[in-house]
Amino acid sequence: MIIGVTKESLENENRVALDPGTAGKLVKSGLKVQIEKDAGVGASFSNEAYENAGAKVVETKDFYASTDIFFKINAPTDAEVSQMKTCSMVIGLLNPYQNQSHLEKLCSKKITAFSLELLPRISRAQSMDVLSSQASLAGYKAVLMGAATLGKYFPMMTTAAGTMPPSKVLVVGAGVAGLQAIATAKRLGAIVEAYDIRPEVKEQIESLGAKAVTIQLEENTATSGGYAKEVSKDTQKKIQDVLAAHVQKSDVVITTAQVPGKKAPRIITETMIDGMSPGSVVLDMAAEQGGNCAYSKPGETVHHQGITILGPRNLPATMPIHASLMYAKNISTFLKYFLKEGAPYLDFNDEIISASCVTHEGINRLQEKK
Repeated sequence: MIIGVTKESLENENRVALDPGTAGKLVKSGLKVQIEKDAGVGASFSNEAYENAGAKVVETKDFYASTDIFFKINAPTDAEVSQMKTCSMVIGLLNPYQNQSHLEKLCSKKITAFSLELLPRISRAQSMDVLSSQASLAGYKAVLMGAATLGKYFPMMTTAAGTMPPSKVLVVGAGVAGLQAIATAKRLGAIVEAYDIRPEVKEQIESLGAKAVTIQLEENTATSGGYAKEVSKDTQKKIQDVLAAHVQKSDVVITTAQVPGKKAPRIITETMIDGMSPGSVVLDMAAEQGGNCAYSKPGETVHHQGITILGPRNLPATMPIHASLMYAKNISTFLKYFLKEGAPYLDFNDEIISASCVTHEGINRLQEKK
């Protein structure tokens, strides 16, 4: 059995699914690992580093036909699927809810596909949690981008010209990305407020030194898996009414709110942004999923009435070294979870396997789960 690590084809994707160190550990465990030539270059991992770790570097023309299990960051393209062996396996962040037609192509070749964003939020799966590891990087980088764009100090700064007050930062959403954003903004010296629709995270927000914005809501706001859930329009309106004052007194607003498999909720309205002070910054981490903020556009910087609105794409890919190291740890742990004596053993009674497997033996399991 050969594990193959592809060179990612998505634009500006610098991560790679396996770093040389983790590849070497898999080789020492008795597995064969091959790397598509130059797959790690964007993350500063050379072909030689993989070879020194015991992996084999293979030209693209020979790579697909000889790989049994494909490690990916993003969903494989149609061209990549066409080159994959029938009955092979692919593991990655496949974005299955938005890629139903793509799943059918995997089914047509009887490829078993695991989508790591569907892993259940249980203790046994924590070491495989790719979403958390990558979201942590994204939350950190979002604050750095906000600080670099803002024309002010983040901390209070006493200078010969007088004392500059600290900046005020509002973080909306206190999942992994939001909590990392809170911690980073505090480390940089800002005054931080944060809001999350799930009341149970208030303690986590305050433990990081931020002030929690509290809004009393009547409906349940979290799924059984611990994620924020989509709420009614009345609840959305109530949240927006309370948040408006907090947004308009902030220098930087960072939004992180996303609902798995759904369009991101619109939280920050045109009226809120229009009321912000000139020079303020809004960074919408959910821009690619439809956006939490009015005016935000994926991959673009929008200037509106003196307010800068950032809609960055794929923030983890801007920190490819650590992002790849963390991803590699997650995906290799997942692989070893279902390997028995060096070969895949899939127990669909197991919650981790059942939840993450989206295609198997020509069946679209995501459709079956509906």
